[in-house]
Amino acid sequence: MARHQYGFLLIFSIIVSLSLSLVSFVSCILAESKKAKKEDLKLSNKLCELPQSHAFGFGIAALLWLVIAQVIGNVMICTLFRQRENSNSSKAKKPKIATGLLVLSWISFGIAVILLSTATSMSRRQAYGKGWLDHECYVVRDGVFIGSGVLILVTTAALLGSAIFTLRQAEAEQGRKMHEQVG
Repeated sequence: MARHQYGFLLIFSIIVSLSLSLVSFVSCILAESKKAKKEDLKLSNKLCELPQSHAFGFGIAALLWLVIAQVIGNVMICTLFRQRENSNSSKAKKPKIATGLLVLSWISFGIAVILLSTATSMSRRQAYGKGWLDHECYVVRDGVFIGSGVLILVTTAALLGSAIFTLRQAEAEQGRKMHEQVG
């Protein structure tokens, strides 16, 4: 990796992306522990009220750090793809595994964002007569924030795997190119 033109930038972006993903994961764990419980629900006739929980803030933080980590990871991978395409001949192999991992990261990212957004929205204050949806109060189910955290880890692992496969394939092709020039 030290021979790579963008070596320092890649290492830095990997560290930042991993750090932000871990902060997002920890925020999900904290949101799970601070979410509203059924006991917090207040009923008055057909009206209900649910106070805002601390899970709302942790959910927002998890979403924010996840989005930033995904952007940094994708910029890193796009830089690797572009640099690889510019330096290789027309015989360059398509990075199928790296592309598959990148698609997996986007799928798990999308599902995590949907789960986190919904659970975070449900963690806001639900006033009497307003509720969360159709004037009814909803409580986030157990494990939703944890499930989002697991998806964050899958997203991060897929991004890292894609970067590693792309980098290794570029190094292998550069080694073959150097072999052809010497021989």
